[in-house]
Amino acid sequence: MQLPHRRSQALKRDDDREDTILLTAEGIQRLKDTLRYLEKEERPKIVEDLSQALQLGDFSENAEYIDAKARMSRIDGRIFSIKDRLRRAAEIGGGKNVSGRIRLGSTVVLDVGGKRKMYQIVGPQETDPSRGRISHLSPLGALLLDHGAGDRVSVKTETGETVYTIVEVR
Repeated sequence: MQLPHRRSQALKRDDDREDTILLTAEGIQRLKDTLRYLEKEERPKIVEDLSQALQLGDFSENAEYIDAKARMSRIDGRIFSIKDRLRRAAEIGGGKNVSGRIRLGSTVVLDVGGKRKMYQIVGPQETDPSRGRISHLSPLGALLLDHGAGDRVSVKTETGETVYTIVEVR
């Protein structure tokens, strides 16, 4: 006989791991703002919807009740997830280190074939290459760490090798 697996048990197992999440100050603030919004705005609305649906009676065929209960479950899951991420968050500083080298949180201006590109080196939770935010675990991000202005790094891609010249570290 197989025992049922409950979501709460899976979340508790996930809670046991103590992986640190690397976030910028802005990333931590965004999570706090989202948590505040969910707890103060969204959840009370759903509680109100749920209480109104309860007044309609018969839970087995009450679509409003079933929908409100599902929304409550989703919101509570998001709240739990955000609280967990905030609990495990470690703030990364910005700028270059004292020797002028690239570190987590640095903003880097690169020259790639005559074009300038700017990237901020962030943790995996905040990556968004379209906004110029790359992970320190990505091929380019990992190569850039501990280099300074004037250094060149090359990344092997499917189409060949791309050479990046570090113009500035902020």
